[in-house]
Amino acid sequence: MKFSVLASGSKGNSTYIEADGRKILIDVGITFKDLSSRLESVGINIDDIDTLLITHSHSDHVKGLSTFYNKVKPTIYMADKTYEELDLLDIDYVSLKEDFNIGNINIHVITLSHDVACYGYIITYNGESIVYITDTGYINERYFGVLKNKNIYIFESNHDVEMNLKSKKPFRLRQRVVSDFGHLSNNQAAYYLSKIVGSDTKKIFLAHISEDDNTEELALETTRKAIPKIDISCAKQREVLPMVEV
Repeated sequence: MKFSVLASGSKGNSTYIEADGRKILIDVGITFKDLSSRLESVGINIDDIDTLLITHSHSDHVKGLSTFYNKVKPTIYMADKTYEELDLLDIDYVSLKEDFNIGNINIHVITLSHDVACYGYIITYNGESIVYITDTGYINERYFGVLKNKNIYIFESNHDVEMNLKSKKPFRLRQRVVSDFGHLSNNQAAYYLSKIVGSDTKKIFLAHISEDDNTEELALETTRKAIPKIDISCAKQREVLPMVEV
């Protein structure tokens, strides 16, 4: 199994995963042209994408959905609630189940806490696993068991609480970010990751980092203090991460 984070942040999100001959995207929050270019940079033709997993209905995760669907015609997996929120009646999709297979790839779905229906994924193939969790105000402890000791974590570390409180954003927006229906702070990300990483964990990618209320340096410093022995880096908004073999 291999993967590349193509874009991560409030201006657009998409991640590529390949396993068992399947070419999968999580979210299409950037334009078709940009997505095609980013995929080409890691050696993938956009027309070869066969599967799309949608996390939720916010624009930075589905902005390119209609064009991508019409041009590529992948199999789309999304929750019924997400479909209803998008109101895209011309798109065929497969309704998410808590646990399902795409070929020999297992997908386990985690229900997250956001201001719309939102989901994370544990993707497992041939004994290797990737956790993808962004856009949540907290993680229910009942998921700690299934999240424990996976190989790769692509995990939200959205904001620094102090930076958010001091920002010039309207009070309502600042409160949304730190609420149970907002986003994980650096401290929350570090706490949750410290509870679930294990001896099989190879790498953590901190994701969906706010450009206004955080810095990569702060996010990395916070998580490295909590988990000093694991390789940690940041997924980026404008830079494609090189393909990683799990």
